[in-house]
Amino acid sequence: MSALEQGNAAPYPVATATDARATLPTTLPTTLPVARCEALTKVYGDGEARVVALDGVSVKFHPGQFTAIMGPSGSGKSTLMHVMAGLDAPTYGRAWIGDAELSGLGDKGLTRLRRDRIGFIFQAFNLVPTLSALENITLPMDIAGRKPDQAWLDQVIDTVGLRPRLSHRPAELSGGQQQRVACARALASRPDIVFADEPTGNLDSRTGAEILGFLQSSARTLGQTIVMVTHDPVAASYADRVVFLADGRIVDEIDSPTADRVLERMKSFDGTELTDRNGAA
Repeated sequence: MSALEQGNAAPYPVATATDARATLPTTLPTTLPVARCEALTKVYGDGEARVVALDGVSVKFHPGQFTAIMGPSGSGKSTLMHVMAGLDAPTYGRAWIGDAELSGLGDKGLTRLRRDRIGFIFQAFNLVPTLSALENITLPMDIAGRKPDQAWLDQVIDTVGLRPRLSHRPAELSGGQQQRVACARALASRPDIVFADEPTGNLDSRTGAEILGFLQSSARTLGQTIVMVTHDPVAASYADRVVFLADGRIVDEIDSPTADRVLERMKSFDGTELTDRNGAA
């Protein structure tokens, strides 16, 4: 249950849409989406056990855009993110990161693409227990043989409040601190796109607001493309748009969302008001 639904008197501050965007140089043509998919379908099992997790989804994510993906439990939110990030293969359909079609890449190519061009934030943290917080943050760049931009790395570390804990290993950090390490790791290399699965799910409201504000700022002023799966209308209000899924299909989309508009739309997911809008993005 979200902070808004719980009636928390001090949920995340609701974001505004008045910040100016900055157009920064990018390795991708400005007319090309950072990520996109066409008729993406994912089926698990056969016969009576057959489950259609994604049902012909088409969507695009553009440079500098912060998108929240929402929907009822089992609607396909995480599956869509995993397939578009190259963590899972579709049953049918195609997905791209920039001009690279994922189905055309072998295991090594997918590994290189995920390492060099995609950032990940998951609820499970996925930190290496034998490494310090700083070593976990810089690990993807260390593996790629790249040196971090120190000024940007310092900004990321200070924004998520990790400066005093950089030498600590994950077991010496709270759950919220571990999630902040995971967020910093995803952003530190300035990837083409960041996929975030409930990035504030294990954080208190103040720390969650700081993380969401930084993700929003990364999109609006630094051109970072972010796709976030969330169940929280207040968290979704930080995004530029919200894409709604139900039964594996895109059924609606809201630009410049507010928490109230998102919550009202989520309340309508009773199976009677859904209109399929696949490909409308």
